[in-house]
Amino acid sequence: MSMNLTIATRESRLALWQAEHVQGLLRQQGHAVTLLGMTTQGDQILDRALSKVGGKGLFVKELEVALDEGRADLAVHSLKDVPMELPEGFVLAAVLEREDERDAWVSPHCAGLADLPSGAIVGTSSLRRVVLLREALRALGRDDVRIEPLRGNLDTRLRKLDEGQYHAIVLAAAGLKRLGLAARIRKIFTPEEMLPAAGQGALGIEIKHGATAQTAALEQALSNLAHQPTWLRVAAERAVSRAMGGSCSMPLAAHAAFVSSPAPKGATLRLRAAWGDVQGRLPLVQAQDEAAVHGLDDAEALGLRVARQLQEAVRRAGGTLQS
Repeated sequence: MSMNLTIATRESRLALWQAEHVQGLLRQQGHAVTLLGMTTQGDQILDRALSKVGGKGLFVKELEVALDEGRADLAVHSLKDVPMELPEGFVLAAVLEREDERDAWVSPHCAGLADLPSGAIVGTSSLRRVVLLREALRALGRDDVRIEPLRGNLDTRLRKLDEGQYHAIVLAAAGLKRLGLAARIRKIFTPEEMLPAAGQGALGIEIKHGATAQTAALEQALSNLAHQPTWLRVAAERAVSRAMGGSCSMPLAAHAAFVSSPAPKGATLRLRAAWGDVQGRLPLVQAQDEAAVHGLDDAEALGLRVARQLQEAVRRAGGTLQS
């Protein structure tokens, strides 16, 4: 059954690419799909860190209002921007196949951290990246390098770099690749060098759940877009963040990967997580575990186990978790 569908999306170039990608996939199924572009609070507030003004949920609230009011049928999100707990009545209907989940080093002059000049400034929007960069800089004996906040959409961040406000910036590799900007990448950090954020590189589709024939038909259409191996990976990662009270105000990393490739049903999933102290007074703490996963419940159970290990490691280090 073909449907007339409306996708709620932010209006940044990357968000529109993501929505248009889903639009194209649904049109291939025979559905008529239009976009509803919106500006969110997260797009409007650029002079303060997200952790100070309400977190990454600011990027999805207006889209959820559009779903609630019936102005849109689905919303496409970068999954790392989606809060770990959705409002009542809303569900994650599909997770698409993941792009590159790693972080990218972008700099016109410096090939990596070791090449930074004395007193250099590195920009990032993420507390996770702050603590991981600081750890890497300490290992190099580079306490002269400053890590400064960087806000704005992808194009704005690149413009600030090109204007000389930063010597280098760290971004998600996925966004650069999706917009045809892979040539800007000087280096991609391996997960061992910089553990990614939960859900980074994956797209999630949110809908308002309801016991109607229209909702059932929509869920069926979206289920055809879902990529189960990606969904299992990000479910484990998001379970860690949820258990830790994670938000963008918590410097938390979580990354899951199948030990065998390709990942058959029941393959072993390995999950690593890390937490850092924003003030730099405590060492970086890490935890990992692995298990055979057959479904989302198994993946989330793995995430909870790793979260408990991480919580205990934080306590042993003398830290206090605050969401």
